[in-house]
Amino acid sequence: MTIELDRPGLLAAMISPGSLGAPGNGRRTPRDWIVDVTFVVLGMAASVIGLAVPDGSKINPPVALHATIGVLAAVSLMLRRKWPLGIALVLIVLSAFLPTVGSSSGLALFSLAVHRRPIVSVLGCVAAVLSCVLQFWIYPPARSIPYVYWMVVSLTSLLCVAAVAWGIVVRTRRELMVSLAERARRAEEEQELRVEQGRRRERERIAREMHDALGHRLSLLSVHAGALEFRPEMPSDELAQAAGVIRSSARECMEDLREIVGVLRSPDSAAPGDRRPQPGLADVDTLVEESRTAGMTVMFTPLSSPPESIPLATGRHGYRIIQEGLTNARKHAPGQPVTIVVSGAAGNGLSIEVRNPLVDSVPGAGSRVGLVGLAERAKLAGGTLDHGPTTTSCFRLHAWLPWPATS
Repeated sequence: MTIELDRPGLLAAMISPGSLGAPGNGRRTPRDWIVDVTFVVLGMAASVIGLAVPDGSKINPPVALHATIGVLAAVSLMLRRKWPLGIALVLIVLSAFLPTVGSSSGLALFSLAVHRRPIVSVLGCVAAVLSCVLQFWIYPPARSIPYVYWMVVSLTSLLCVAAVAWGIVVRTRRELMVSLAERARRAEEEQELRVEQGRRRERERIAREMHDALGHRLSLLSVHAGALEFRPEMPSDELAQAAGVIRSSARECMEDLREIVGVLRSPDSAAPGDRRPQPGLADVDTLVEESRTAGMTVMFTPLSSPPESIPLATGRHGYRIIQEGLTNARKHAPGQPVTIVVSGAAGNGLSIEVRNPLVDSVPGAGSRVGLVGLAERAKLAGGTLDHGPTTTSCFRLHAWLPWPATS
């Protein structure tokens, strides 16, 4: 955002929260009215001094004209916010010929330094000094004091420099306040953006967990329900076992859904201890047994190292990759054997391979979008994931996850 600091009154509007208007941009605030009226009163009071025109002046204007122009010059300060440069130049030129305008020109010079760039203010100060030189030549001070002319010119010039310096300080302070306010606004927006990004990442994580967990449970439900549908004459003990697996899978699905919906509704309301622990590589044996119970032939080669030695995050990602591999094999290659090999060591990384023979397309098998989620999961964990057919007519899913040696 570009801030036009040279616009009169814009700074006052930006540093006055709650203001209904800004000088030069609409209605004045009560503070603006007080400052403007004070300037006018000071200009009128100081113009009275200019009525005492010393003897020996080069010109001698009528007192009425002298006073009228001094009053008008003071009143014109009400417009200094809207036209600071024009008012300052007019009053500086008039002050060279009419001493009653001198005080008003000094106030206008200060306002010019507040509302315009320093280079403009410095040029205005040079014009004011030249006006002082001309004014005291036209209206010379008392000649009885030696070097009084240069003393008065020097003193008036110092006052002009002080007015400009003070105005630049005020302008710089206002610019700093505007800059700080802008930085605070940007910092707040960036913080809101970071919070929103965090929420989006959390939603994506929840979506991946929902797909991985529920997809596996629902595929088991589908297999057992299909067995009940096509084998109504099965023995009662097998029927009870299948019904028990269906009931257990349905309960697990409901618990997963309840936890996920609870997190989505109020992510801060549930303490971490209230959530179920996330599965890891130590739970892969149970996962394999569930698949075998559902009728799959699974050949599992576990990791030689204890599962507890693997970092929790790596183990959780490994579990989800194996789970999705089993789910995909169940949907895309029903009845085919599945081979799972988990290997690796600390410092070399964790390697997971899931293989199953390729079969013709199965109606309703899905679009394999879960593999996209697995690739994203592996990438976020700092690993890699490859999948696709091999030369031996198998479908191979291979993932590598980092396993630091210091864990």
